[in-house]
Amino acid sequence: MATIRKRLLPSGKAVWLASYTDGGGQRRFRQFPTRKEADAFLTHAKSQVAAGVHTPDSLSPTIAEAADIWLKRCERDRLERTTIEQYRGHIELHITPRIGAVKLSRLTAPLVNEFVDQLLVAGRSRELCRRVLISLSSIVTEAQRRGLVTVNNVRSAKPVKRSSREDTRPAMPTKAELKALIDATPERSRPMLLTLLFAGLRGSEMRGLLWEDVDLKRGVLHIRRRVDRFNSFGPPKSKAGIRDIPLPPTLLHELKAWRLACPIGPLGLVFPTTTGTIQGHANILHRFFWPLQVKAGITVLKDSKDGQGRATKVSAAKYGLHALRHAAAALWIEQGLNPKRIQALMGHASIQQTMDRYGYLFEAREDEAAMLAGVEAGLLS
Repeated sequence: MATIRKRLLPSGKAVWLASYTDGGGQRRFRQFPTRKEADAFLTHAKSQVAAGVHTPDSLSPTIAEAADIWLKRCERDRLERTTIEQYRGHIELHITPRIGAVKLSRLTAPLVNEFVDQLLVAGRSRELCRRVLISLSSIVTEAQRRGLVTVNNVRSAKPVKRSSREDTRPAMPTKAELKALIDATPERSRPMLLTLLFAGLRGSEMRGLLWEDVDLKRGVLHIRRRVDRFNSFGPPKSKAGIRDIPLPPTLLHELKAWRLACPIGPLGLVFPTTTGTIQGHANILHRFFWPLQVKAGITVLKDSKDGQGRATKVSAAKYGLHALRHAAAALWIEQGLNPKRIQALMGHASIQQTMDRYGYLFEAREDEAAMLAGVEAGLLS
């Protein structure tokens, strides 16, 4: 039997107490500030009990508790360490501080929308909000799988969309800047720079490249693995990341020469440290790519402080290492490669990912009108 009655708290405040029997025959109670809210809850609870999908508040974990359960599942499934650390960052920095104490049973779509709004107001990027929302949805899905919550209201929340004023085009060097980079690169580092630029590799793929992956006879790179920021080997980011990339003549020549000069190490790395071990991503930036840009005059002014703590401006490198991968895609598109081929060479999991990132580069051909006229003539003549 379900009932609603008015109750006076010791403070003198009036609340409305809703009572009902759950699917296990237990009597449950929940109070609300208004009769309307109590009625709405009771109607919803009774329908859930009838459908056999009701989770009482007392049995529902908090979002923080559910997040811990999900992380342990990720660790048990042996997800990559970097992936788990990213998820942990989403939880500890964004989810737990704001909604960690909320019961899963009380996580509604409006509450999720409010959570995202808080992140945006706090200055978090829309892309970060989108990723945090994906993690939150995965937390609830795992709890749902364990019978700790009935529905995943995160899926009903408003999706995080890019702002119409947001420039989503990836930052990449111009041709003049690329030429300046190549000219300023020391001879010993040319093979690595040209591999990043002309093969479009991710930094993690370049760092994990083995000589057994390089077919110098056929002129092909076989991308089969990558190294994460903890210097652990693993497969590419997706199945599409396993791919073959043809080597242009100059890069092939550079790699043949580098094969003879490359430091020998137990792993057989193509671009190791001087002792043959894995190069750290941060070391490549700090010791090579950022100083190279400063040397080539490819810089921007950034805020800094002088020795007395006063605000000043300093010249700093303009691009991150991933900008060379974007430049590779732009060069391939300029040469007329179609979107599906770009997707394959870049190792993107979907054509949507390719078009979202580089669609603006696929400009209409100058002879498009003539092509369309030819189609028309073929049908009407």
